[in-house]
Amino acid sequence: MTQQTWDSYEEFWPYYVAMHSRAATRWVHLGGTLTGLAVTACGLARGRKRYAAALPLIGYGTAWPAHFLIEGNNPATFGHPLWSLRGDAQMIRMMLAGRDHELAATAATWLAENG
Repeated sequence: MTQQTWDSYEEFWPYYVAMHSRAATRWVHLGGTLTGLAVTACGLARGRKRYAAALPLIGYGTAWPAHFLIEGNNPATFGHPLWSLRGDAQMIRMMLAGRDHELAATAATWLAENG
């Protein structure tokens, strides 16, 4: 798939979700992000500022391999880092709200139209 461009985050969002079309990829993202947040929060609460690095290290360290091993694609972060960070937060909020089925439907629609 060639590098794509978008004029807005709203146009990018369905693509971002499509790059996470498999539930396992989304759940690995969720687990990595929440684990990174927990380690960061605990470290900072104990006055250990270096633990702030846990969020990107654990978050990306679990998410990126999921793209290669589960999804078979490259992380959207490589081409669109800020929108990908926003997308990750939105995707995780939706998952925590029990809306993973909506993400699966968005991915399936985008892939059917663009795959």
